Amino acid sequence: MARLPRLTLPGYPHHIIQRGNNRQAIFSTAADYQTLLDLLAENASKFDVAVHAYVLMSNHFHLLATPHTLEGLPQMMQAVGRRYVRYFNDSQHRSGTLWEGRYKSTLIQTERYLLACMVYIDLNPVRAGLVAQARDYPWSSHGHYTGLQTDKLITPHPLIWELGNTPFAREAAYAELVQNGLTSVQQSALTDATLRGWALGDPDFVADLQKRTQRRVSQISAGRPVSVQKIVQNEPLAHVK
Repeated sequence: MARLPRLTLPGYPHHIIQRGNNRQAIFSTAADYQTLLDLLAENASKFDVAVHAYVLMSNHFHLLATPHTLEGLPQMMQAVGRRYVRYFNDSQHRSGTLWEGRYKSTLIQTERYLLACMVYIDLNPVRAGLVAQARDYPWSSHGHYTGLQTDKLITPHPLIWELGNTPFAREAAYAELVQNGLTSVQQSALTDATLRGWALGDPDFVADLQKRTQRRVSQISAGRPVSVQKIVQNEPLAHVK
C-alpha cells in the first residue's frame, strides 16, 4: 500500500522528528551540532518557517515549527538534510546515507499541545539520562525560554506571551512547566502521533482540520479522534489553560 504524504499545512505548529540511519550518531563534535543549528536558522528564514523549539540528540533531533507556506517545511528540511549530510560526510571521511528515510511530522493543536510539545522536547535529554535537568543540556531551546541564552534560531509562538506579563514571569512559568513534566500518556501521544503522521488534537480540531486537506488526518473517519487522542483529550498540560 502506498504511503500517505506528510500532513503539512501552513499556519499550524508541527512536531518533527529526524533520526539517523539505524540509529547511528549524526553528530561527532560540538561543531557538528552548531553546524546543524546554523543550517536550520538559515533555511528557516529562507523558507519562512518559524522554529519554536528544538533538541539535538546524538542520533536524532526534534523540532517544533510553524510553516507559513505549504511547501516551506519540506523545503527547509530537504535543504538542511542535504547540506548537513555533505558536511558530515566530508568531515568524517565517510559516504552514503545519514538519515533514516524521511523525517516524521504531524500537526498539533496549539492550545492543547504546543506547550506540552515544548516540554516534551526539552525533557528528551533528561529521559535519555544525559543530564539531570533540562537546563544542563546545551543543545536545546530550553535556555532561550528560561533566560539562560538568546537563540537566533528561535521564534517564540504567541502562546508563550500568555505565560506572564514580563520576560521574568514568562521564564519562571515556563521553567515550572518543564519541572512539572508530562504524564506517560502525554509523552506517548506526542511520540505516536508524530511517528504515525496523524494529527494530534481534540475531536473538533481533527474534524476541522480534515476539511482543510484531502489527506486523511486520522486513522478513522474525520470528526472522530484517533486512539491516542481519545486517551489524552482530557489531559492538557498541567497549569496551562
